[in-house]
Amino acid sequence: MKRAFSQNAKADLNRFIQVFCGNLKANICLLVFLISLNTQAQPSEKLVKVAIAPDHADWVYNIGDQVKFKVMVTCHNEMVQNVKIRYEVGSELMNAMIKDSAVLKEGSIIIPGGTLHEPGFLRCKIVAEYDGIKYEGVATAAMSPELIKPTAEYPGDFIQFWEKGKRDLATIPMDVKLTLLPERCTELTNVYQANIQNYRIGSRLYGIVCVPKKPGKYPALLKVPGAGVRGYSGDVAMADLGIITLEIGIHGIPVTMDAGVYNDLGRAALDGYMFFNLDDRDKYYYKRVYLGCVRAIDFIFSLPEFDGSNLAVTGGSQGGALSIVTAGLDNRVKYLAAFYPALCDLSGFLLNRAGGWPQMFRDPKEVSKEKIETSKYYDVVNFAKNVKIPGFYSWGYNDPVCPPTSMFSAYNSITAPKELIIMQETGHWSYPEQNEKSKQWLVRRLIGNQQK
Repeated sequence: MKRAFSQNAKADLNRFIQVFCGNLKANICLLVFLISLNTQAQPSEKLVKVAIAPDHADWVYNIGDQVKFKVMVTCHNEMVQNVKIRYEVGSELMNAMIKDSAVLKEGSIIIPGGTLHEPGFLRCKIVAEYDGIKYEGVATAAMSPELIKPTAEYPGDFIQFWEKGKRDLATIPMDVKLTLLPERCTELTNVYQANIQNYRIGSRLYGIVCVPKKPGKYPALLKVPGAGVRGYSGDVAMADLGIITLEIGIHGIPVTMDAGVYNDLGRAALDGYMFFNLDDRDKYYYKRVYLGCVRAIDFIFSLPEFDGSNLAVTGGSQGGALSIVTAGLDNRVKYLAAFYPALCDLSGFLLNRAGGWPQMFRDPKEVSKEKIETSKYYDVVNFAKNVKIPGFYSWGYNDPVCPPTSMFSAYNSITAPKELIIMQETGHWSYPEQNEKSKQWLVRRLIGNQQK
């Protein structure tokens, strides 16, 4: 393992940066924090609000129950009279079963939503028009979600396929190169870019690793990314608590470049990467990604500062999928925390049901026997069946990207100890409270177990 620095030679430089650039670093951290808040998918505040909710407080019904949706349109927190709305109700991501309009004379209305005769989700969408501007609202009722079963088929050679992939990976040297990033270090933590050889000679895996400075052995957290192409800053805050963190990218490119480079790649060479070679299970893009998560664990276990046992994996969306996949692939993982996982029950659309992101079979013209067959080896549902460790999971019912039917297909397939936090009204985003619960859950297990 090559570390492109001398720790002793850099010590004075680190102290200089911390003392004389502290204010600058604080401002930069604040700026990054504010930018991150603004780039989340959480809806922004609007003058007019369309509040909508099912008439059960927990939004959960039994199959066959009649659902009603309560709708209220407000401006300055007062109900808007005589506002016109259009609404539609149907299974998530499917054609609407009900389409109609109404005028809210007093600013509120109750809409009959009907029912479902099988487990799933019934979604009501509202468009209200006020002063020439359109405002939208959505609510989704759960119909016996605990009974949702996956449509994805489990290949007879699923285990053999991935065991061979891991054996092949083990023959490839890691050839690790670490580069210290002094501007990102803190008084308690060293931060590096890690450059690791992945599943074949010349293929690389990049990430940001944060290692506590104090001598000792530490637990570790692998952070796997959501979809897209971007750089990464690493989780210094968790490392300051005494947890080694490794935040990886999946595209085999450095994760410290200018943002414009990632934007260009996302619009060109890596546009639609989630569909690359979908007709070949050995060449599909996610084979390198999934095995890259295993390689990331190989790297963590090679660190002299790692305690050799306490390892967790976490992420949201694509990262939620990769968290479950990694736990299902590698028994060195002891805990997982997944938010709104993607890539679940990909075949749902083939059976007239919502399938998980990237919704690859929603367009019949894009369906082929080869693609369907390949998807079985990468569907999160099939990895969920092999998860044997405690997990923390969280999502909302209004998610339009990773439909809850797909996520429950995976969750219901997990037989290991599990905890699910539902925030009914959230879409493809999370509240700070959810993130804090996940952090506490992980810290209790990683640091708590180490102290026993």
